[in-house]
Amino acid sequence: MSDTAGSHPRPSWDSYFMEITKLVAKRSTCLRRAVGAVLVKDKRVMATGYNGVPRGLKHCDETGCLRARLNIPSGERHEICRGLHAEQNAIIQAAVYGVSIEGAVIYCTTQPCVICSKMLINAGIKTIKFEGDYPDELSVSLLEEAGVELIKF
Repeated sequence: MSDTAGSHPRPSWDSYFMEITKLVAKRSTCLRRAVGAVLVKDKRVMATGYNGVPRGLKHCDETGCLRARLNIPSGERHEICRGLHAEQNAIIQAAVYGVSIEGAVIYCTTQPCVICSKMLINAGIKTIKFEGDYPDELSVSLLEEAGVELIKF
């Protein structure tokens, strides 16, 4: 089987899904970092998510970013952010539509934080493929302990 379609090179599955995460991230409403996530099972997109406030609430460009106002570094004090992370929104989207994600792979533009990692572990995600680093050593250690494969793309 050829790796080209006509004269255009065909992306690998990993490249294809990682590119989709970048498109999904463009929907982000976060003022500090746009993140996208795509849950994939059997080479099919099951759900997507981007970071932003819960539906129906004012976006941070209207209210301002409390974390920025308080100079909180990345990776700290998640609880005072108005938004949800991309991974959380992807899991929620799957739940809302009754889509099983157990055994799925999640592609993320950024390495998941500890909160998202705990959710991904409990959701049965076995592999996380990500592009950008995130300052959260506890996340990495919990994923390792749970046997979740963490792969930097």
